[in-house]
Formats: sequence, C-alpha cells, structure tokens
Amino acid sequence: MSDRQKSVAIIGQGYVGLPLAMAAVDAGWSVIGVENSRAKYEGIAAGVSPVEDVASELIKDAMSAGKYKITNDVSDVAGASIVVICVPTPLNDKREPDLAILESAVSGIAPYLVSGTLVISESTSYPGTVREVVAPMIARLKSSVDIHVDIAVAPERVNPGDVKYHQKNTPRLVGGLDETSTRRAVDFYSTICDEVVEVSAPEVAETAKLLENTFRLVNIALVNQLAQLCADQNINVHEVIDAASTKPYGYMKFTPSVGVGGHCIPVDPMYLSWWAEKNGSKASIIDESDSINLGMPIYVSKRVRALIPVAAKSQRVLIMGVAYKPGVSDVRETPATALRDDLIAQGCEVAWLDPLVSEWDGLTPVGVEWECDAAVVATAQPGMPVAVVAGRGVPVLDCTGAFAHLENVTRL
Repeated sequence: MSDRQKSVAIIGQGYVGLPLAMAAVDAGWSVIGVENSRAKYEGIAAGVSPVEDVASELIKDAMSAGKYKITNDVSDVAGASIVVICVPTPLNDKREPDLAILESAVSGIAPYLVSGTLVISESTSYPGTVREVVAPMIARLKSSVDIHVDIAVAPERVNPGDVKYHQKNTPRLVGGLDETSTRRAVDFYSTICDEVVEVSAPEVAETAKLLENTFRLVNIALVNQLAQLCADQNINVHEVIDAASTKPYGYMKFTPSVGVGGHCIPVDPMYLSWWAEKNGSKASIIDESDSINLGMPIYVSKRVRALIPVAAKSQRVLIMGVAYKPGVSDVRETPATALRDDLIAQGCEVAWLDPLVSEWDGLTPVGVEWECDAAVVATAQPGMPVAVVAGRGVPVLDCTGAFAHLENVTRL
C-alpha cells in the first residue's frame, strides 16, 4: 500500500478532529491535521494540545514518529486518500443553521482533491447536507470534471471529558452517497472503532445524530420544568426523580441544571427544527424544549438572588464553574453566560471562578476569597472550592447536586 493510500487528512484539529487524528495514528494511519486557526496551529506545532481529551505527549510522539503533521496549508490534502471534515456547525443569531465554516472547509479542499479521494463529513448538520451542499460544492470546485470523489457522512460522537467512551468503543454511524463510498468509509472507521454501523443513506446518519441530542434536549427540558413546578409546591424534585428511578424499565434519569451548553445539545436539535420548518412541518416539541432550557438561567438567577440575606448591603454573587460541563475548559454555549447577564441586569455585582477556565468573555476569574453575598454552582468542576465559600456562611445554590451535602448549600 502506498503512503498516500494509508494517509488521511483531517480538517479541523479541535475537540472532534484532534482526538480522531490521534486515534487514526494509533490505528496505523499517517495523519495530516489541517487547522486554520493560527493560535491552535502554532500550539499544536509546539506540541501543546488544545483539548483535554488529548495529551500533549501523544501529539509530540506522533510528530516525532513521522505519523502526524500539523499544517495550515489546505493544499496538503492532495497527499491523502481520505479527507475527513471535522469543523463546527453552529447556529446564527436567529438560532438557525450556520454552515459557513463547513462550506469554507469544502471550498478549501475541493480544488486539491485528486481522483479516488474519499471525503467524509463528521460535522453535524440537517438531513441532506452532504447530498445537497457538500457534494455539489465539490463537483463545482474540483480542478477537473474527470476527477472522481467518493463522499460519505459519519457524524461525530465525541463527548469531551468522558473517560469511559471514546473513539474506539463508541459505535460509528456511516452512510455514503453510493455503495463504494459507504464501503470505503466503513473500512476506514473499522480500523479505528470497535463497531461501525452502516446505514442506507447519508440522510439516515445525519438524522440519527440530531435525534441523539434532541432526545437529551427534550428530557433535560422536562426535568427542568418539573423542578420549577415542584419548587412552587414545596415538593423535593430530587426525591421525586430518585423515586421514579427505582422503575427498572422505561425510564432514564435526568436531573435539573442551570441549562444546556456545549457544541451539541443546544445546537443540534435546532438543525432538526429548522429542517422540519423548511419542509413545511413543525417540530414543536423541540422549540418548546429549547425555550424551557433557555429560560433556566433566568430562573436560577431568581433562585440565587432569593438567597441573598435581607440585611446584605450589596448584591455580590459568585458564579462557580462556567464551562458548559465538568472536566473541560470549553465555554461554548455555556448557560452561565445567560445567568451572569441576568444577574447583572437585576443589579448584582458578579464575579466567577473555575479551576479549568482562565478566561471567559475577556474576563479573568477571582480568587476564592472574593467576598460575596451569595454563590451559585453552575458546573461541578473538579477542585471547586465550594466548601470554602459555604464554610464562610455564604448561601450557595447548587445547580449540580454535587455539593448538596455541605452546610449552607441549597440544591436546585
């Protein structure tokens, strides 16, 4: 097998692309990591990993072994037999799909694709994106009409910070535009994953990915709304949840939180909702769930302000944990932003701390000694000094349940 045949180029070296790159290296592939963010490119080139799930040592070892190359020159994809696109697909200001980054990645690689290349999109999007957007762009922008490119989709299933599930033991969905594309994509992921699930069309894989996170969005919204209903009637929602969890079938436990964040749960379902509306239908359950979860930070703001002692001369609130989930430094779509903004709008002075986040919206964290009238735990980061704050007699609203055993802590 030639060097090119065993080489894969991965577009985007962030939370999705970099773990895939290291998994491919481990499976015996030579990997070209393409990254256009200057800071990320320079960091990786220096052997520093930008994501928690990949140790810097892995990158250094892969580079020194000649199995991994980081580049910001998209023309390098010409040296790979497979090109995998792992770029973000966020929402715009109207909470509608924004494919600008994906389209930029496709337009960037298309002129350099050679005949026989397999292009795989891992970027989450609405059903039909690969067939109606990616494939036509490649056909239009490739350097010659004689160049044949196989195209497939294999939606990413990355859960940052998860020590149990990773690239190898998480089943991978694969659907190609034709039989050859599907077979080649299955063959590729079979070298990396223990299980590859072949589906009949790209649209099936694309829709399945949206369903996975819509399931979570809807159930999180359900329990968040239940928490508010129970609080109004002085019912312990956590006792209710624990009681329901004793049922051995037909139930999955979800717990209340400050809201949803990250690159998947707040975003992916809205792609499904937009797609439904585009096709003359309406995914009302998604829209209502989205509204409930977007309102949770406002509800939490009200709850934490209610904890401020009447005799307090100020309204200083400390937010503890601002990343969107424990164990990561990622603040994308974090509900802590809306919580902070509402607290400020209600006249509070707000500061924050997070053991894993050094900067948030251009702001730096305060120390645990910052004097406050109340605190709220938005994310249960490891090493969070909640006990120190609560130990000073500060009332704390815990939106995670991790610190409910401490004195002066009220659970959401």
